[in-house]
Amino acid sequence: MTSSWITTIKRTAAAVLTAAAVLISGCSSPETSSMTNYRYEQELNIINDNCRNYYQIFVGSFCDSNGDGIGDLNGVASKLDYIQDMGFNGIWLTPIMPSRSYHKYSVEDYYSIDPQFGTMEDFENLASECRNRGIKLLIDLVMNHSSRYHPWFESASQSIRQEPCGAPADSGCLSEISCPVHNKYVGYYYFADEKPAGSASWYPVGSKWYQAVFSENMPELKLDNPDVRAEFENIAKFWLDKGIGGFRLDAVKEYFTGDPDKNIETLDWFCDYCRTISPDCYIVGEVWESFTTYTKYYASSIDSVFGFTMAEADGKIAKTVNLSGSANSAESFAQAMATVEQTIAKYSATGIDAPFIGNHDTDRAAGILRYDTVRIKEAAGLLLTMSGSPFVYYGDEIGLSGSGRDENKRAPMIWDADGTGLTCGPSDMERQENRFAGVEGQLSDPDSILNYYKRALRIRNENPEIARGTTEVMSLSGNAGGDIAAVKRTWNNESIIIVYNLTDEAAELSEAALETDSRNIRGYLAASGGEPALSGALTVPAHSIVFLK
Repeated sequence: MTSSWITTIKRTAAAVLTAAAVLISGCSSPETSSMTNYRYEQELNIINDNCRNYYQIFVGSFCDSNGDGIGDLNGVASKLDYIQDMGFNGIWLTPIMPSRSYHKYSVEDYYSIDPQFGTMEDFENLASECRNRGIKLLIDLVMNHSSRYHPWFESASQSIRQEPCGAPADSGCLSEISCPVHNKYVGYYYFADEKPAGSASWYPVGSKWYQAVFSENMPELKLDNPDVRAEFENIAKFWLDKGIGGFRLDAVKEYFTGDPDKNIETLDWFCDYCRTISPDCYIVGEVWESFTTYTKYYASSIDSVFGFTMAEADGKIAKTVNLSGSANSAESFAQAMATVEQTIAKYSATGIDAPFIGNHDTDRAAGILRYDTVRIKEAAGLLLTMSGSPFVYYGDEIGLSGSGRDENKRAPMIWDADGTGLTCGPSDMERQENRFAGVEGQLSDPDSILNYYKRALRIRNENPEIARGTTEVMSLSGNAGGDIAAVKRTWNNESIIIVYNLTDEAAELSEAALETDSRNIRGYLAASGGEPALSGALTVPAHSIVFLK
């Protein structure tokens, strides 16, 4: 690496940090009162199962440990105490395998670590440190396609250019370069003599064509080929033997585009195999589709499918926080939580919801919530009171910015005002102006977005019913507009009541409506200040969530 290139990296990182400080004073609204007098902290009651709080990390943008401007595995390891202290007990790493793409979703070697991110020893250390802290580590596994630079495709594309040698398929090839009849890797991919009419996802190789749905650099793999399945069984075993806790499966609906039954069968094969190696491994799949479509994938052996119905600007969480009307009320959100649980249960007795607000492919949560501190907190509260395993994208806990082109959504994490661990971010990222302080600044501010997330995760870890229980929507008489709602979440014969007040005014609810005669305040989340009170009736501050047990 040349010194001039290092200088360029440092200047770029400094520019990112400068942009991060542009509106740094916006971290705390003047009307938000301090949470320092919180009196309800309970003992942690963390259950060692697959209902967890997950933190998604885009490795190259998270934390740079060696000053080259690129986030790396040692950077992730250096932040495990922070991640654990926040209340996360699961991590999902976006792809870490060698790739020429910055996002690493075009894999060139399924058994190695991209040198930009470190070494296999670094990964083994990270996996070990995660296990020591009770953190389940997931890695992104891309089975839908490989890179065009993967040896499988390079070999296949050489052979597909040859004419058949004429020898029987079960004998040796007569050609110097294996012909397509005698090279098994040709059968790993979709090749055609002519480009299918009306299809934009086929690209030339010699006189033939190959299929690549996402990019010409990402040729589709034939996941019904027994040899391909054997490859991925070996790959899965390799990483599970390294001590990971499971996989996030990319682009599941494109395994066989337009054929969900074959996709579900593929999930059955892969998940069942993984459990022969690691019975308690956790597997979550990406099916970027409508609620009625993605929930059908719970009919497979997979543990979770990402809950896109709650995500993005048009998802239920953002609509509940941003919009008015009965369709976007607290009561409507409560009903939606129950519907999600019931629908998953229809397909799987063991299915675990995986709700989220945003990820590396979507606009940042802070932006879709209009950079409004109360809205950002309230959305976090809705997410972290859902059952299942919620996923939080790195930086959302500090209100990180990023929208538009994909690179902007993968911007550098801000740790402190000095730029410690700061990465340069993707090279095509546009200048980002972050409205809020970094981690260090927000940790010291009791009213920060970060500390709201931290308390929400703490309450979740104190009360295992929140993640594992069944939701019953409670009837609140006289609840005009439905912006006040309550649910009872029951698990192992224990229940907790969660009360939502999404209005601008404090609300008072009767003992009878909430069964409060035998319950106490267990905790609360106040997005705009205030404290609950229970004396004959329950007083719920504006924009707050109160827990009764």
